Amino acid sequence: MTPTTALVTGASAGLGLEFARQLAAQGHPLVLVARNASRLEATAADLQRRHGITAEVLPADLTLDADVAAVVERLQDASRPVGILVNNAGIGLLHNFEDNHAQEEQNHLKLHAETSMLLTHAALKGMLERGEGRIINVASVAAFLPRGTYSAAKAWLVSFSRWANLAYRKRGVKVTAVCPGFTHTEFHDRMGMDKSVAPSWTWLRAERVVREGLADNERGKAVSIPSKRYKAVAAVARVAPARLMAGPARKPK
Repeated sequence: MTPTTALVTGASAGLGLEFARQLAAQGHPLVLVARNASRLEATAADLQRRHGITAEVLPADLTLDADVAAVVERLQDASRPVGILVNNAGIGLLHNFEDNHAQEEQNHLKLHAETSMLLTHAALKGMLERGEGRIINVASVAAFLPRGTYSAAKAWLVSFSRWANLAYRKRGVKVTAVCPGFTHTEFHDRMGMDKSVAPSWTWLRAERVVREGLADNERGKAVSIPSKRYKAVAAVARVAPARLMAGPARKPK
């Protein structure tokens, strides 16, 4: 791949950090977006030292309109074009819908769906004008399962990505929803979730998820489901009764 600037959200930890690492290893300059400025600075310094690329830091809380606007402005800067966008920032809610505060649910939906849509819209015009671009929306295999508002938000992201890839791939812009299952990152720890509810065989490594996701995006696939086990889960979910596919109940540590 020809090196082009990649903007990664949620880049200070988890899958976002792994996307940043693998893109840097491929020689891509980076724009790193996350809430934690000190971790972003440390990540940028490390990637620049290891791979000789440039890494710009853009601290932002993507549940806040003003911070989203700052990232939109960066994506629309024609003098510093972004050729790869990774919409990875996300949060999880541990408790049931009725027990969560409405503002928590609103922020959750905004981050996963609205913010990803706005950033995609901001990046797309320049990509289409240049006749090339890549957009990766980090969804989840939960998009195919009845798992509350997290599944609902990720299902929107999968549907949006499928449509966008169909609409824009012939014009040079590849859009992919990457749909991992349980993955060893900080995500579930931040939720406060007891990870023992999911058997050990269900857990993937972040390196594999990102490697397969980048490869599927490069091939122009609209949906990437890393690993055969989760491809099987998604296939079974299409025909199995919903009550059988709800998965293990979340519980705190």
